[in-house]
Amino acid sequence: MQPNTTDNTVIPLWWMALAAALIPLVTIHTTYFMSAIEGHVDWCVPYWESCTSISRTGRHGVSYFIFKGTMLPAALLGMFFWWLNLLWLRQLGAGGKGIAWLPWLGLVACLALASYTLALGHRGDEFQLIRRIGVVLYFALTYIAQLLLSAGLQSVPRWSLQGNYLLRLCQVTLAVGLFSVVLDAIAHAFHERFEDAFEWVLALLVNTHALWIAILWRQSAFHATFRVI
Repeated sequence: MQPNTTDNTVIPLWWMALAAALIPLVTIHTTYFMSAIEGHVDWCVPYWESCTSISRTGRHGVSYFIFKGTMLPAALLGMFFWWLNLLWLRQLGAGGKGIAWLPWLGLVACLALASYTLALGHRGDEFQLIRRIGVVLYFALTYIAQLLLSAGLQSVPRWSLQGNYLLRLCQVTLAVGLFSVVLDAIAHAFHERFEDAFEWVLALLVNTHALWIAILWRQSAFHATFRVI
């Protein structure tokens, strides 16, 4: 006869969002420093000196293995991150049909990130095309997902202020992206000098949004419960 008892194990999930935000951010800075130490890129502050692209930091030497060894797991973690964001918003009572797209946007974005990572360091037009498509899809779809998440959070009275803040962060991200496009159209040569810096700034803004979500997961006590009866 089985005992009529229930044993619950509660696991906080904010650490998963924290990892989803920090792993890509820490990786690109680690690979930059390793590539600079090994002489593959110049020493600088890439956010405004635009001395190297993010891709170039992970193409050679030890950085090649660090980039692939961390960004591929980060892509897998990102898929779970966006799926959990849908569950989190529904638990908070968020409205709007747009949030239902979060897992799918996250899935395609993270698959694009994985494709970009696998193609990095390989020569040939086909690999260059994969990298370009991968990075564009990753940033674009991640941004759309962040916009939908922020709007969904804004619909929850208790968390509407945080939703507003996140929407403002999305506006900054959009402004940087549009400024880069406009600058490329009206002053292509000048834009080429700072194109890599725009990429670094956009990566920072995207991961800052994810870091903010991790903080909100912790504040809302978002967790998973494992039950044995």
